[in-house]
Amino acid sequence: MATVIAVTGMSACAGKGAEKVGTSPLSTAYAPPFICNYVPKAAVEQMTGVRDPLVTGSLNLAAKDRPAIGACSIFQNSGDKPSILRIMLDTAGSRGQIDEQLRDGSKQLPAIVPDGFGYYVKDTNMETRVGSVLVRGKVRLGIELVRGDKGRDNEADVVGLMKLIAPKLIMGTGTPPPDTKD
Repeated sequence: MATVIAVTGMSACAGKGAEKVGTSPLSTAYAPPFICNYVPKAAVEQMTGVRDPLVTGSLNLAAKDRPAIGACSIFQNSGDKPSILRIMLDTAGSRGQIDEQLRDGSKQLPAIVPDGFGYYVKDTNMETRVGSVLVRGKVRLGIELVRGDKGRDNEADVVGLMKLIAPKLIMGTGTPPPDTKD
């Protein structure tokens, strides 16, 4: 009797059609539309599962009169709108910060930009929260995936996004695309 109840319970749960989650690697296409000037919207949608997210802030390349700096926050487009992804660009970086995080158990980022050093780490208390920091000289780029799409490899997504945007933001290549969307 207990077996019949267990099997019935399992089949009832199985009948609820699970929501499909894309498990393909994060897109490597650096293409418009962009959010916050330099972040491909398609990559953000893929890693968070949120279509047409709300966005605030901007990221700016270094110029003659100012360093590379900016902040970008991406939010759900419904409900209470908590932040799901944050990207920060500043000039407070140092190799020592990276080395300390690596000694504390963070994983080393692969080589992304010349003379760049970085790490990524998964929050052990939250299933989808992952952070990453890349430093080159004093320029520091940080990505915090607060809530990734459940079922995706959130660590791989954060590393993939870093590979996608760091060359533009840390190396200062290119100019904001003409069809930037904020």
